[in-house]
Amino acid sequence: MSDWIDADGYRANVGIVLMRDDGRVFLGGRTGGRGWQFPQGGIQPEEPFADALYRELNEEVGLGARDVEYVGETREWLRYELPRQYVRRNGLPRCIGQKQRWALLRFRGDEGRLRFDATDEPPEFDRFRWADFWDPVREVIYFKREVYRRALHELGRLAFPAGLPPYPSWWEAEIAADAARPPDGGTLPAAG
Repeated sequence: MSDWIDADGYRANVGIVLMRDDGRVFLGGRTGGRGWQFPQGGIQPEEPFADALYRELNEEVGLGARDVEYVGETREWLRYELPRQYVRRNGLPRCIGQKQRWALLRFRGDEGRLRFDATDEPPEFDRFRWADFWDPVREVIYFKREVYRRALHELGRLAFPAGLPPYPSWWEAEIAADAARPPDGGTLPAAG
């Protein structure tokens, strides 16, 4: 499978917010204990968004269209840049980050249908949990947090037409810490 990388160096990607009726969202534990994230994956050149969405849903968590109800998607691409240490130096075209379209799917299936080995590739996840709506913002790796905030705000308006869930107590501190983080993910020098 070849990546679709645009002229600016962003790899096209689909992101999936899988939500239960109680408002909790699926959070996959990355294989090898490398953190938590939503299912996501590359869109192939010329592949329609819906095809990529359901292909990735199946590859990452073993679900099909019959297990979910499509609720909506983000209006535009949401982009993030990779920190320098994550940029592949040898690949052409060079990929500096990802541009993602996000879809909100309501889970209608049986949890017993969730499987992480539905692909020929190494599985992305080896465990999962249902998390409070905003928790993924704090759980995902730091350079994806702004995209998660934006995706959840936009899709949350579809999920909760009467109003978004309240922000957790850690929300403001987390946003401030992310804003203070240098772009390469390093630590800030001590004030002095």
